[in-house]
Amino acid sequence: MTEVRGTPKLYDVNGKNYWYDIYRTGSTQHRTYIGEDTPELRTRLEQVARIKAEAAEGDGQRTRLVRLLRAEGLAPMDGGTGSLLAAMARIGVFRLGGTVIGTQAFKLYEAELGVKLGYADFAMTGDVDIASFERLSVALEDTVTEPLNDVLGNLSFDPVPSIDKGKVWRWRQTRRELLVEFLTPSFEADEGLKPLPSLGVSAQSLHYLNFLLARPIPAVGLYRSGVLVQIPRPEAFAIHKLIVAARREGRDAIKARKDRAQAALLIAALAEDRPGELAEAWEEARAGGAKWCEKIDATLARMPETRALLTAL
Repeated sequence: MTEVRGTPKLYDVNGKNYWYDIYRTGSTQHRTYIGEDTPELRTRLEQVARIKAEAAEGDGQRTRLVRLLRAEGLAPMDGGTGSLLAAMARIGVFRLGGTVIGTQAFKLYEAELGVKLGYADFAMTGDVDIASFERLSVALEDTVTEPLNDVLGNLSFDPVPSIDKGKVWRWRQTRRELLVEFLTPSFEADEGLKPLPSLGVSAQSLHYLNFLLARPIPAVGLYRSGVLVQIPRPEAFAIHKLIVAARREGRDAIKARKDRAQAALLIAALAEDRPGELAEAWEEARAGGAKWCEKIDATLARMPETRALLTAL
């Protein structure tokens, strides 16, 4: 019964009383059937009300902390991204291994590292990328509490058709031009679509993504009373960006430039405050083989200051 999301309300339907859960997602109001009015159901609803009141008190304390962090200059999440990640957290996406990657993760490293990254315009993006291991998703034998397609639909996201019929890995919210994508590591020659059973979606598989997803860390997004998510370790994110930049160079120069800028900022901060962790990630990536080193070196050829920091570790 703790799945009641809004305010229970009693309705008279043909002379009988029924309880409905009234709640909003964005500007849309929803009404979900709870059950026929009985003494037992009223008791359960009273228990839910007490639990929600206790949770609201905790939310108030967290809201004050979020307000303080904002006052210190940490960047808040915009409403579209915040409401999306809050909905995912609510149904268990991050509990089940989902990890926020890309620029939305980069923005959260200011709080993790305690530094101002000064990312400016190259941190702007209309994408939210969620990644998870396919093998972990299968092994968990657990699923999100609500279908992701329904949750995304309630937030006005529409599935984007893919070449493989029946497999959806991207959703677009046209009113905000926001795109959410699901990704997973590829351990094969190709980079096809793979299932993520625990999340109930398909995912685009990508090489080198396993390095990014190893040993993720918790992070809090500054939206309302805070959103608990999961992000890659900053040192893994930084080194992975060197690989991604080389893969994009020539076909997406703008994103490749953003990858290099994010890597440079993080590596400079980590070389100062966490050189041991950075050195470990650097050595781990270079131990990946000739292709890994080739891509890293190709990117660093355009980043002499960053290359100097890494070679000095």
